[in-house]
Amino acid sequence: MSRTIKSLIIIFSILIIDQVLKFWIKTNLSIGDEIVVFKDWFILHFVENNGMAFGFEFAGEYGKMFLSVFRIVAVIAIGWYLFKLAKQKDVPFGFIACIALIFAGAIGNIIDSLFYGIIFNHSYGQVASLFPEEGGYSSFLHGRVVDMFYFPLIEGRYPEWLPKVGGNPFIFFRPVFNIADSAITVGIFSILIFYRKYFNKLDEQKKQNESTEANQAE
Repeated sequence: MSRTIKSLIIIFSILIIDQVLKFWIKTNLSIGDEIVVFKDWFILHFVENNGMAFGFEFAGEYGKMFLSVFRIVAVIAIGWYLFKLAKQKDVPFGFIACIALIFAGAIGNIIDSLFYGIIFNHSYGQVASLFPEEGGYSSFLHGRVVDMFYFPLIEGRYPEWLPKVGGNPFIFFRPVFNIADSAITVGIFSILIFYRKYFNKLDEQKKQNESTEANQAE
């Protein structure tokens, strides 16, 4: 099996799982609804956001449009880089798999941004319908990303002596995220942990090539 086929399997597997779960959440829960999967630390908690991974947002209508366009450009660049890497036999496949995870995660959230506003109605106080007669809750490029994974592993309060936050509730891990976010995060951290030497090797090769070209020019 070629590296390209393996990469495509990773990408489509992530996309299918991500979108199936998002469709299920969107058509079975309303905003704020929860399903406790395991005790009180693994919860499916339905939220939507206008922005980036783990609920971070760009404010305003134009902020959302900018982010959607930026995502599309980034995905095109990542896809081109991935296709180029898959043809290079000296590149570790683990590194290619990491890029495939990042690529799949980015596409997964782009799908929400591009199409969910068109194909779903809103989820505030109701369970959304797919292809509602009255139309979707927004327009192309303005869909909201569906998040659901919530892991409040540790709950407590900040010490009273801390300025500003003293006495306030504390939750770790607070962000709500989805499969696509997870794929991006795993891909990035795997590269940083396992493939730093690969980047160092590329830098050394680049310096050697530059040195060779300089000597030849002389």
